[in-house]
Order: sequence, then C-alpha cells, then structure tokens
Amino acid sequence: MNTARLVVLVIALAAGGVAAYLASGYQNGPAPVLPVTEKLPTVEVLVAKTDIGLGQAVKPEDLQWQVWPAATASNAFIRRDSRPEAQTQIAGSIARVPLMQGEPIREQKLVRAEGSGFMAAILPSGMRAVSTEISAETGAGGFILPNDRVDIVLTRRLKNPDTNASTGGNDLIVSEVILTNIRVLAIDQAPKEKDGQTAVIGKTVTLELKPDQVATLSAARQGGTLQLALRSIVDANAVDGSPEDQAVKRPGGVNVIRYGVQARQLTSQK
Repeated sequence: MNTARLVVLVIALAAGGVAAYLASGYQNGPAPVLPVTEKLPTVEVLVAKTDIGLGQAVKPEDLQWQVWPAATASNAFIRRDSRPEAQTQIAGSIARVPLMQGEPIREQKLVRAEGSGFMAAILPSGMRAVSTEISAETGAGGFILPNDRVDIVLTRRLKNPDTNASTGGNDLIVSEVILTNIRVLAIDQAPKEKDGQTAVIGKTVTLELKPDQVATLSAARQGGTLQLALRSIVDANAVDGSPEDQAVKRPGGVNVIRYGVQARQLTSQK
C-alpha cells in the first residue's frame, strides 16, 4: 500500500470517529427547550348553530356556545359566564335580520313578539307597514323583491285648461314622484326571497313608511295610479335630502305629458 492511500485511510477513520463522538454527545445531551406559547384568554359566546332567516322564531336548537377570543369578544355578545341560561331564555324571540351560521347573537337583532305577528316584530320603531296593490306593469315587471328600495310615482289625468270644454280636447297626463327611497317589506305575504327567486309577480306590496308618508300614500291612491320604480342597490342607502332625491321632490314640481311630449312644470307657491 503506497503512502498516499494510507494517508487517505487515516483521515477517513479520524473523520468517522469524530462524527460518531459528536452524534453520541448530541443524543445523550438534554433536549432543546421549546419556547412556551402563551395561551390567549377565551370566553364562550352564544352563536347561531344554523342560518336563521328574517322573521324566524329562534329555537334552543338553533343556538350553541362557541369559544371566542376574549380580546375580540364585543360587549354586545352574549357570554356564558354572565348568562348561562341565555340559550333557553332567548328561545321564542324573532330575528329582525337574517343571521348566518356561526354569527354571534346580539339582543339588538332579536325581538320578543309577545303574541304579535312577525311583521310587527321586525318593523323598526316609529315606522308603519302599509300595503298597496301592484301588478307586473306597476311593480317593475316583478323584479322588486323584499328589502329592495323603491320610489313611488303617482300618475293622474287632469282636464286641459287650454281647451274649450264644449269642443273637448286632450286631457293632461301628470306624473310626480311622491315618495323616495322606500323599503319593501314583503311581496304578497312573502317577507323574504324564496329559493333564490329573481322575480316575484305579486298583487300586493307592503311598504315601510313614516306616519306622514302613510297619509301621502293613502291620498295618492285615491287620486290616480301608483307605480313603483326600483332603485339601484348602489344608492339604496341614500338618506332623505340627497341631491338625487331633492331633484324629484322639488315643491310643486310635476312631469306633464302634453300630446306625447314630456315637459317639466312648477306650480306657484303661496
């Protein structure tokens, strides 16, 4: 065996011995200490076990307790440590808004009916539910659904003062927007969309109105034909007094159709 091979063999044996020693020392040494993860404090909150629809009476089996991080648990949540019997106490309440599965329950979203119907339960304080007749022509072809927002247009036929009564003449067709941004509560007796319908052809629509709007609608029903104009979902949250609503609610403003031509007229104010 020549000298070069002998040197390589010695080096290999030495390296193997060092590796075996290091491996033996690592195995016999203490295990590395893992950092301790601090456990976040949690609370149990009451959540919806299944989807709860608008106007649905809540049952105990519709609710369950779920662990929730204490830091993100709102004061509006119902906690088990403060209200352990809440699951049975809330039973019988009516959902004022739809609740999704796993959503924490809030008292503000539920109401006790105390024998009243669901419509009276879901109606906001100070508002009134008023129904009026509609058809496919006056109800946007059936594409108006519960919780949509609409404008109400009144169309009337007036005598034309510019013509001689003895000779006759064409009457004036007058239309005006009498109410804007009105919430639809139900179509016929359906307070919510069913089975993903995109159109509901109904004969009666129930609207959410303020007391003064109830009088306006009642008088308008006796004076002409009412039509619902569906608002875009983009401006459904517009408040009264927005520029687009002011444009259609100018005092004394009406749209007049004279011989097939539309014109804007403003009546004098006293």
